Amino acid sequence: MVTLIVGILLIAFCVVACLPFGLGWGPEIIACLKGCSPVLAAFLGIISVFIGFADIKDKKEARKEELAARQAEAEGKQGE
Repeated sequence: MVTLIVGILLIAFCVVACLPFGLGWGPEIIACLKGCSPVLAAFLGIISVFIGFADIKDKKEARKEELAARQAEAEGKQGE
């Protein structure tokens, strides 16, 4: 409940800060977003590459496990 109230208060502060009749921080916020965009894009790109490599590794491991399961099943049928 406390986190919900804090979240609503932070959203309200953000709206008041961006509005021209509030704190009037709109131009500064836009400048900050423009400056942070390349850094954020690079960071997200690096994370995406790491996730892609992990996904490929997981798929390879799943194929190996599936193949091992099929081989064990085939050996079990031959033993009967």
